[in-house]
Amino acid sequence: MKVSAFIRKTVAKNDTTTQATIYFRLRGDGKDIKAASELTINPNHWSPEKQGYKDRIALISDDEKQKLRTDIQNIVSLITQEYTTEANAEWLQETIDRYHHPEHYKTPEQIAAESKPDFHQLLDEFLLKHKVSEVRKKNFRVIRRAILRYELYVRETRRGQKNFSLEIDQITSDTLRDMWDFFENEHRYYELYPFIYEQIPEKRIPKPRGRNTLLDCFGRIRTFFNWCYDNKKTKNRPFDDFKLEECTYGTPIYITLEERDKLYEKDLSSYPQVEIQRDIFVFQSLIGCRIGDLYRMTRESVIDGVIEYIPRKTKEGNPVTVRVPLNDKARAILNKYHDYTGQGLLPFISEQKYNDAIKRAFKLAGIDRVVTVLDPLTGNETKKPLYEVASSHMARRTFIGNIYKKVKDPNLVGALSGHKEGSKAFARYRAIDDEMKKELVDLIG
Repeated sequence: MKVSAFIRKTVAKNDTTTQATIYFRLRGDGKDIKAASELTINPNHWSPEKQGYKDRIALISDDEKQKLRTDIQNIVSLITQEYTTEANAEWLQETIDRYHHPEHYKTPEQIAAESKPDFHQLLDEFLLKHKVSEVRKKNFRVIRRAILRYELYVRETRRGQKNFSLEIDQITSDTLRDMWDFFENEHRYYELYPFIYEQIPEKRIPKPRGRNTLLDCFGRIRTFFNWCYDNKKTKNRPFDDFKLEECTYGTPIYITLEERDKLYEKDLSSYPQVEIQRDIFVFQSLIGCRIGDLYRMTRESVIDGVIEYIPRKTKEGNPVTVRVPLNDKARAILNKYHDYTGQGLLPFISEQKYNDAIKRAFKLAGIDRVVTVLDPLTGNETKKPLYEVASSHMARRTFIGNIYKKVKDPNLVGALSGHKEGSKAFARYRAIDDEMKKELVDLIG
């Protein structure tokens, strides 16, 4: 049995105002039934694959896009949850109507019993009322979709759990362990239960989640539970018996100034796209920003020879303007692409292709120093050449690591990198102190 949303209306390409009704279709068990909802969308904005808005629809706010996506997912979940073999078109229409107008179908007793918000309603309230940046809201929404898939997985695979849904007061440490198992093995379930991902899709095929990623996910879920408890939404504290370890990170891997210059000076004219992305990497290593902030920069970000921006990660929590003076190399790179007419500061490709190009540039430049890194899935140490672990974030690490070695002032480095004072992420760079200690000891040798 499969449930999907669709529209019937088409309009001219320049029509951005006409609205089409969103229908739902149920197929399976010899049935093919359809019914209309009260949801609407402009036909030119509709994506059948994404079951919602297309990417890059500038006229619609992210909140509107998310609301429609959530409504569609919720209706699909409701239909799936309540489906029986007796289902027909009339039943489907009534089920959709019950989603839009639940008050029409509830007894006074049910209204009293259900007056308390469910898990997902509480999560919506948390994201609305709790001070969370847009980046972190996005992370929570990814987790929420994974939780919706978990609920669907339990309903479809567990005997006697056809009506399963998470209830804030009933979640136990065992529930959390079961959720952890699902999150950890979701990349396998994608192959075993494809219908789950047809109904609650992701942009990318699920990949194995490492321990740090899982700890980060459940740390966010714990934050939500703490908010519920503090705001008297529940007395339940399942994380008391579900302790989370600290994430384990290795010492940040970065390249030396000599390696950076070797990369920059390598003739890559035979590989023009690799050359462009190499230049962008070097520029990023000279200003130390995150890749998301670099993508958002324009020519207007350069003010009197200084890159000026507000890091997206801290924009809504504690906004701080970061100002990084451009040195000769950085200015030379900008001048090289002075004729670039795109919207951004530099001619980017997609983030994934950017990372692929960085790895290739490293390999072509012969930057193959072997480093010790932590395997993100196992947490075990492993040895790899630099060109295999190179990425956009290594540019940021290169900036921070090399400046920290020079100035030995974490507050000044933090002001250039956008790290908050006391940041755990920045504290990882303190391992560089060992190198500086050795230099000091050598002075008296």
